Amino acid sequence: MIEDIQAAIPLGFLLSFMIGPVFFVLLETSAIKGFRAALCFDIGVIVADIIFISLAYFSSFQLLENLSNHPGLYVFGGTILLVYGLTNVFKKESHKQETKIRISKGDYLSLCVKGFLLNFINIGVLVFWLGIIIVVGPSLDNDSNRIILFFSAMIGAYFVTDIFKILLAKQLRKKLTKRRILLVKKGLGIILVICGLVLIVKGFLPKDQLNIEKGIELIRE
Repeated sequence: MIEDIQAAIPLGFLLSFMIGPVFFVLLETSAIKGFRAALCFDIGVIVADIIFISLAYFSSFQLLENLSNHPGLYVFGGTILLVYGLTNVFKKESHKQETKIRISKGDYLSLCVKGFLLNFINIGVLVFWLGIIIVVGPSLDNDSNRIILFFSAMIGAYFVTDIFKILLAKQLRKKLTKRRILLVKKGLGIILVICGLVLIVKGFLPKDQLNIEKGIELIRE
């Protein structure tokens, strides 16, 4: 149980720095409207993530059950992560003038709804969670309790990291130049590409080779 939590925390930390519109709106909300407003916005984002995780899990439940009998299905999950990662790696820097996202005055509930909608309309988030579940599911023995614990710990780490981002919003916005943002995107993309390739290779190897579950256990130790 403790091992599952320890494995989930670094992933939650990395997830918090997935550069996108949610990232910048969170920082801008904190700078303009304060800590509580940004916190409400972030809660909406997390609710959308929880829904996506649930949809990804239940849509892939049968797939997870079949992974032990059909290792070739690892190729499916690996391909998802590979494509998602390559998109980040090869996406060119936009030379368009950055447009500021205006945040109208409103109550905390409206900010929460805005956070939810901004995250929920991005179908790429669902694809990302589907790939993550296919990766970690077998290492957690496809146990629903362990999976819930793992993703709860990951979302918890994500939320705590976001709180620090909110507190340091002004400093982060000054330091996040276009060049640095591009490097962060490419770095995260490379990590996803490596995970995807490992998963694809796993699908083509005999069952006793390149055991991802044993690899994760070694990392935990």
